[in-house]
Amino acid sequence: MDRLRINGGAPLRGKITISGAKNAALPLLAVGLMSDDTLVLENVPHLADTKSMEGLIRHHGVAVSRRDETVTLSGAASSFDAPYDLVRKMRASILVLGPLLARYGEARVSLPGGCAIGTRPVDLHIRAMQALGAIVELADGYIQARAPQGLTGGRIVFPMVSVGATENAIMAAVLAKGSSELVNAAREPEISDLADCLNAMGAQISGHGTDTIMIEGVNSLGGATHRVVADRIEAGTFAIAAGITGGSLTLKQARPRHLDALIEVLRLTGIDVREVDDDLIVTATDRVLATDISTNPFPGFPTDLQAQFMAMMCVADGSSRISETIFENRFMHVPELVRMGADISVDGGVAFVRGRRQLTSAPVMATDLRASVSLVLAALATEGQSEVSRIYHLDRGYSKLEEKLGQCGARLERINDGKEDDDVS
Repeated sequence: MDRLRINGGAPLRGKITISGAKNAALPLLAVGLMSDDTLVLENVPHLADTKSMEGLIRHHGVAVSRRDETVTLSGAASSFDAPYDLVRKMRASILVLGPLLARYGEARVSLPGGCAIGTRPVDLHIRAMQALGAIVELADGYIQARAPQGLTGGRIVFPMVSVGATENAIMAAVLAKGSSELVNAAREPEISDLADCLNAMGAQISGHGTDTIMIEGVNSLGGATHRVVADRIEAGTFAIAAGITGGSLTLKQARPRHLDALIEVLRLTGIDVREVDDDLIVTATDRVLATDISTNPFPGFPTDLQAQFMAMMCVADGSSRISETIFENRFMHVPELVRMGADISVDGGVAFVRGRRQLTSAPVMATDLRASVSLVLAALATEGQSEVSRIYHLDRGYSKLEEKLGQCGARLERINDGKEDDDVS
């Protein structure tokens, strides 16, 4: 497995253009199953997860081609079975359930895999399909769903906010007969991006961006060209990178309005954050101040930035309290940060971090996508040489990470098992 060797201690300075959002691109690729006409998606990031989803859509029979960051999808599906071998690496694979069921009246989807950060049950997806009239069974590790007469509009009340279940429900309801109402729906920008794309294809969706979404079903969808929204988690990660290294980064196309909660917290830590149109300029001139956070669904502080923020709090002035309310296992990065000298104690869903002026370099191991980048940030802020192993997690969610950091002064190198281990310059 590849690993990153990092010589830390250098402030990051420069400009980074933010890529398209992984969490927006994945459901948008699934939309390719919903129309025979051509769907062109621009700004699709080069990631292991988007590659996996493209492969899954291709497996279903849809023609998929990529040129740079533009993906073109066209044609009808010929297979309604999403097998374990294609689904096991990525939880977002369940997003083909709603499109297949709505368009073709059947779907057989393996229970998905992904990061080991909590249970993330599929029952909310199943309940949404049942509320639209589907017959759903769990058998032999597969979700088997049927709607021989098509789906019918219904009222779906989510007992808890779920981005993925909201996305599946939207895609299914778009082609259902009649009206649907989604109550306690997720409000993330990625939800709005999905709805905007579907509306451009002829869907009738309103209320996206709020917790109540109304959908009037249509008989069919046409084609469209749609640009994937910027990745707010990538933008937030690089903003924290500027803070933890004492640097200054200009984040191009960062969409600040999608990062209000983070921006407010960064300013509390003493970091200067300026918004210029769609760009963010993030500058740290002194050691950051310890600040408490609690993760919450959008527009709250994102759980996908909790690990990165914790890394910064490890070198902050003072003590902080970090509450994780979304995923019960999302403190798996703590033991690795402790290996680097961090002072962290965990009590259930709360981590208490006592900041230190400096961490120590060490070999560490990534456990999931966001944990892996938090270790990279900690290593960038630490004098000496550190190595982060199992970085295949990084490849799932960060496009051209080494290139983007390297052009801003980071000293890091990807090491392959068969490659000679030269020192990082």
